[in-house]
Amino acid sequence: MFDLGLAELLIIGIVALIVIGPKELPVVFRNVGRFVGKARGMAREFSTAMNQAADEAGVKDIQRTINTATNPVKSAMDGVKDATKDMTSSLTNVDPESETGKLVAEKAERAENARKIQAATARAQAERKAKEAADALARAEELEAQAPAAPKES
Repeated sequence: MFDLGLAELLIIGIVALIVIGPKELPVVFRNVGRFVGKARGMAREFSTAMNQAADEAGVKDIQRTINTATNPVKSAMDGVKDATKDMTSSLTNVDPESETGKLVAEKAERAENARKIQAATARAQAERKAKEAADALARAEELEAQAPAAPKES
């Protein structure tokens, strides 16, 4: 695709200034900007439509097969990742009497205790802020009561 450098843009700008004139130049540039924006939007829509058509045609499956054939180590690592993902998801269905089941139960218990501690801390913080606000209100009322009444203007 073609590329415009700073020198080319400067020449185009000078020619446009001479040919179009300084009064009409902002309007022309605004219209050119709108046209470029519409063209980019249409290109984006076309690209999205082509990607969707390729997905429907099964190009990703073919690409995955080619990648597996060209890079067997990566495909083996993908298999290991899938196996660990399956193993991790199966840990939720562990026999509670087994050693693994006990570890999973301890982890869940620690997570529950951490949640309780966080809730208690948040509750204590809210109570402390409420007490501070009540103390500040009481001080303000006390200062208001001690201040002499201002004379009214007629």
